[in-house]
Amino acid sequence: MQLQVAMKLEHDNMSAFEARAAFSLASIYAFRMLGLFMILPVFALYAHDLTGATPVLIGLALGVYGLTQAIFQIPFGMSSDKFGRKRIITIGLLLFAIGSVIAASSHSITGVIIGRALQGAGAVGSTLIALLADLTREEHRTKAMAVIGMVIGLSFSLAMVGGPILNNLFGVNGIFWLTAGLALVGILMLYIAVPAPEQAMFHRDAEVEPAQLGRILRQPELLRLDVGIFALHGILTASFVVIPVALKDMAGMAESTQWAFYLPIFALAFFSMVPFIIIAEKKYKMKPVFLGAIATLAVAQLGLSLLHNSVWGIGVCLYIFMTAFTLLEASLPSLIAKIAPAGSKGTAMGVYSCSQFFGIFIGGTVGGWLYGLHHVVGVFLFCASLALVWLCLASTMKKPKQVTTYMIKLGQITQEQASQLNQHLMQLAGIHEALIQSDDGIVYLKVDKRVLDKDNLLELVNRYTA
Repeated sequence: MQLQVAMKLEHDNMSAFEARAAFSLASIYAFRMLGLFMILPVFALYAHDLTGATPVLIGLALGVYGLTQAIFQIPFGMSSDKFGRKRIITIGLLLFAIGSVIAASSHSITGVIIGRALQGAGAVGSTLIALLADLTREEHRTKAMAVIGMVIGLSFSLAMVGGPILNNLFGVNGIFWLTAGLALVGILMLYIAVPAPEQAMFHRDAEVEPAQLGRILRQPELLRLDVGIFALHGILTASFVVIPVALKDMAGMAESTQWAFYLPIFALAFFSMVPFIIIAEKKYKMKPVFLGAIATLAVAQLGLSLLHNSVWGIGVCLYIFMTAFTLLEASLPSLIAKIAPAGSKGTAMGVYSCSQFFGIFIGGTVGGWLYGLHHVVGVFLFCASLALVWLCLASTMKKPKQVTTYMIKLGQITQEQASQLNQHLMQLAGIHEALIQSDDGIVYLKVDKRVLDKDNLLELVNRYTA
């Protein structure tokens, strides 16, 4: 019985095949993220020497990849259902590599903007997730996606420290060339290390379903989270339009030593946010921890507006900011999974990702524009204001339910059986939502594991599929 297997394996390890798929796809994801983020802490200083550079164009060059990423993310994922996952990923990585080469070869800000836009156009993140779903069983998919999530977080931290180091060795041009090389290595890994799926299927938990978009966009609780990730990455990108400049020109820190400044800050920020994650998830204090982190963002940005002439001032405020940022970056996807209707997580995450990338674009562009008008203080005050607006919106959110998503593969089931099973499932204690798709034979459940009786659940489903 498939349910019996699914329930038994809930706490088991992934198979070697699934682990190989998860780690190889996570590596490809990491190659892209490293290339995109390594220039964040160094680009503002480098770009001033490019022909035609202005503050607003520097900000645009930093953030424009977010615009093209937001535009192409969902179409790439949908195209992979028709034309094949690996083919679409290859096209995306080639676009990313071409954009990197253009940026590396350019001596003008316009050329770098074109290159960065092409980098973003290779938006294969959703396709990588869809391929991962093809290669993993329902009961292990959350673990596999968690692997990618951890790799993304690690890549961000490594990029923020590694970018300044590589800039000292090879310059920003060298970072762009390295980025192009990593994209090509990613293509090799795609065909050498990533297993081939038996069949590409549509997965509601991992892909965008166009018919669900209207429903998702009408959910106020999800829209608050979309605004949140937009604001979070807008603040991050705008901040790094000016933080490297403030460190060098106002605090007197040499460009060559900035990597040593970032390293302890990012390491401490990561470990500092862990207790708050535990309190939020294990002590069921998600909303107060979440609101506290947003308020901390605003405080850190106000601090930067006042203390940007001091290395210690920038260091303390950046540590506070990155602790809150890392906490929110980890919490937001968890909230999406809790709040999204059963069977709609893929669509909700697609809208969420587009909001994130659009925030990067707006943050870079507006940050550059404000830097030209009001220097660094104007940018930090804008970021603080954006955080306060987000705090006001987030304060009206409902307390998130402590639910977990279960996906159970049933096999063939008639529409009548699905309807009857759905009614009986909703009568079981601990089940908040249930969706049964008779076409693919999968049950999507939102459950409270504290009160769910798994034996009753197994007995009920066995009765309807025997």
